[in-house]
Amino acid sequence: MVSHLVSKNVTLPILNNILFKVDDNSIKLLATNLEIGVSCEIRGKVEQPGEFTVQSRLLADFIGLLPKTQVDLLASGAADADQVLVVKTKNHTTKIKGQPATDFPVIPQIDKKNPYQVDAAVFHKALNQVLFAVSVSETRPEINGVFFNLSKGVLTLVATDSYRLAEKKVALKKGPDGPDTQVIIPARTLQELTRILGSFKDPAAISEVDVVTIYLTENQILFELGSVELVSRLVEGQYPDYRQIIPQQFKTTAVVDTAEIIKAVKTAGLFTRSGIYDVKIDINSASSEVVVNSTNTQLGENTSKISAVGEGENNSITLNYRYLLDGLQNLSTDQVKIKMIDSGNPCVLQPAGEKTDYLYIVMPIKQ
Repeated sequence: MVSHLVSKNVTLPILNNILFKVDDNSIKLLATNLEIGVSCEIRGKVEQPGEFTVQSRLLADFIGLLPKTQVDLLASGAADADQVLVVKTKNHTTKIKGQPATDFPVIPQIDKKNPYQVDAAVFHKALNQVLFAVSVSETRPEINGVFFNLSKGVLTLVATDSYRLAEKKVALKKGPDGPDTQVIIPARTLQELTRILGSFKDPAAISEVDVVTIYLTENQILFELGSVELVSRLVEGQYPDYRQIIPQQFKTTAVVDTAEIIKAVKTAGLFTRSGIYDVKIDINSASSEVVVNSTNTQLGENTSKISAVGEGENNSITLNYRYLLDGLQNLSTDQVKIKMIDSGNPCVLQPAGEKTDYLYIVMPIKQ
């Protein structure tokens, strides 16, 4: 749970380590990269409290090879000197060199007040539905994260890279009464969170987790998942007013089978122009079909026709097929609703049917 966060740090070698914090009734493992901190509590019998640190990668690889029996851990040596961790099982004795815990940075403690709670499985899926759209460019830090709007029983997650935008709404199980709270959370933090949420499905998982509890302070956020806690700084800055770019009226709407259009877009993607990745989407309401077309003068061209239920006027738009595919693959419904104004305005994808908790927008490629 904690070792994944640790990345090779040359300037501060102690950050390559995991901190074991052992008191009278708990064993806690902690790791940090100075922006994110993860802690995990495990059950065990404590004979002597204390703390020490040991190299993360080595320990994680070593534990993976241990037999599934009781493990005894003993840290010997003075608390402020390099310690040795002795790991004993029935037939094995291993000594691993550690470093004093005094050098390990303090992971901030957040006051656990005014919690928000959300269903863990729903939250995990929601994060995956928006994270792919986060900007990777460092020039605008505010869109390097996911925007959270916590408002009257609903958590809205938004991510954009200014070429496409994903918005997902999920119901909160619990939340304090008061004004809306808006924060931007770094993408790296949420990637780590999705990894932890995914690992609870593993047969070797520490425990089952049904809810994620969220605590906020002015510049930090804490996610609590059973015995695991993840704390992170927030991104400073103002998130762009994304509601302005969501069209309210459309001239054309088509409902198509999601699997069919994914296949058509993937096929068209083979014949797009390198670096532009352009596919043309034509909605023909009269003949009830959506036509996906791409042309590359070096490679050839491709046209796919998909039956659709169309409303409004005939329309066409040119889109980046990779961006289009990302949205289609994250809808998780059998049918998708495609909405258009014209070739110069954003194209909107939504799940077909009554559920309108997910919205994906792709900006057109101007011809």
